[in-house]
Amino acid sequence: MSEDPFETLEELLSAILGPQTAHDAVAALRSSGIDPEQLASMGGMEELGRMSPGQAMAMRAQLSQMFAASSSEPVNWTMGRDLALQQAREGGDPTVTAAQAQAVRQALTVADLWLDTATEFMPAPGGREAWSRDAWVTQTMPVWKDVCAPVAQAATRALSEALTHQMREMGESLGDDGDAAGEAAKQVGALEAIMRTMAGAAFGMQLGHAIGQLAREAVASTEVGLPLTREPGTALLPSNISAFAAELEEDEEEVRMFFAVREAATARLYAHVPWLRGQVMGAVEAYARGIAIDTDAVEAAVAQVDPHDPEAIQAALAGGMFSPQSSPEQAEAVGRLETLLALIEGWVQVVTERAIAPHLPRGMALAEMMRRRRAAGGPAEQVFAQLIGLEFRPRLAREAAELWRRIGAEAGDAERDAFWQHPDVMPTASELAHPEDFLTMRQADKDMDAEMDADLASLLDGTLGYTDAAREADKGSADGGPEDGPGGE
Repeated sequence: MSEDPFETLEELLSAILGPQTAHDAVAALRSSGIDPEQLASMGGMEELGRMSPGQAMAMRAQLSQMFAASSSEPVNWTMGRDLALQQAREGGDPTVTAAQAQAVRQALTVADLWLDTATEFMPAPGGREAWSRDAWVTQTMPVWKDVCAPVAQAATRALSEALTHQMREMGESLGDDGDAAGEAAKQVGALEAIMRTMAGAAFGMQLGHAIGQLAREAVASTEVGLPLTREPGTALLPSNISAFAAELEEDEEEVRMFFAVREAATARLYAHVPWLRGQVMGAVEAYARGIAIDTDAVEAAVAQVDPHDPEAIQAALAGGMFSPQSSPEQAEAVGRLETLLALIEGWVQVVTERAIAPHLPRGMALAEMMRRRRAAGGPAEQVFAQLIGLEFRPRLAREAAELWRRIGAEAGDAERDAFWQHPDVMPTASELAHPEDFLTMRQADKDMDAEMDADLASLLDGTLGYTDAAREADKGSADGGPEDGPGGE
């Protein structure tokens, strides 16, 4: 490799991005006024020239994967999936046996029979399956794309805009040197493309790390009320359920049935409430529209990266340096999403408890353990907090469960489930805080609306009656005009 650090960098990027893109990128660095000695001292650049062919090839392979994202996508999904699979398989990923698959199918079938007594919603269509951790990652990745893409698009856009702004300022700072300013302006596109690619790689790594960790503890195809598959159906992970039961020293079959009922209940809700998935995704998209990136934090993180160490690159990019900053509009969107997920979780809790009560002696204890797990913030909660800024609030879920429980007790299961017919009639966040008054206040609102409708109808009837009478009187006067007028005297 060349002793010139700029040429060394160009040689490295050329093998990854192609000669022209690499040339444009390095030209942008040259025109920005960076001192070559400073570049050489950043993160071990002086050692690049001493790398063995094997080390150089390994580094190029690592960076090639980083820059492999399609220009049409904001995230390097390939990198994210590969990292997720790698982490999911750590410590072993047992293959699902025929006996385990049969036990899962039977559990999900029995779960639907039990749920028939607890909800008006019919069983969800689709298959009943047993998944390995590897299968969970593969099956859920399309939905993770749906959930994370709006945030990734907004973040990469914010990064590019920040970069463009910085480059323009650099060009303006060159003052009367028109040639230099023009050259700096020409490099904006090249650096912007590289930053987009780096941001896509960062999100891919961050996403892959989080999903891989979650795959090691997920027990079903739904987590925190979110269905992680596009197609209807239910699935359980036998190996994770076994580990969960062993950790709690509970009977594995009873634990399997408990999670089967929760899984089947969530699947029923999403299968028969067509607006639900759209509302969840709409809240995520509304949040993403206000994404802002702390560019100072990004620069500080990048400055500490050793470019000849692939593990250091991965650690920096996966460390959350692209974490978004919150805004009032985002807080409102996240609040809507948290309320909706709390209503889902609360409803699932209530119908699950009803369904398992006659059958599972330890069912209520398992339900309490699940609530504590949510309150402590398990892997699923951490994933949502890291990727889209969502915090799962146990208090909201408790309030939602109490509300659904009261509605069912006072008005029946059919009335309770009828609130899912349209988002406009769903309980609001303020109503969750007072579940004991919910039905009373809703009935008062109905009575008030009925009274206003009656008053308006009465007013309209009176007006119409007056108009008709006046019209008849006017007609009579017009008919009698000739007799009473001057011409009749």
